[in-house]
Amino acid sequence: MIRPAVCALALVGLAGCATAVPPAQADPPTRMPEASCNADAGRSFVGQRATQELGERALAATGARSLRWGPPDSAMTMDYREDRLNMFYNNAMIIERVTCG
Repeated sequence: MIRPAVCALALVGLAGCATAVPPAQADPPTRMPEASCNADAGRSFVGQRATQELGERALAATGARSLRWGPPDSAMTMDYREDRLNMFYNNAMIIERVTCG
């Protein structure tokens, strides 16, 4: 049988945890400026064959940090990233549309 004094000590210890003061807020980390994507510069790639080399050239031309290929009949997430280049191609691997986001 547990003694009432032991239970009382355990509850006092737990109560101390529940009333702890939250830590002081630190300054938010400094964020690097986001790179942006220039879709107008990427539109010159429409009509060309989708290749790794073309993707690298498109990244350099648009200033984007990442590239997402859009295969035909594929679902894509709707998250927006201003530093991402999206290149959509058809079944013949020809670029049909270029967007940022």
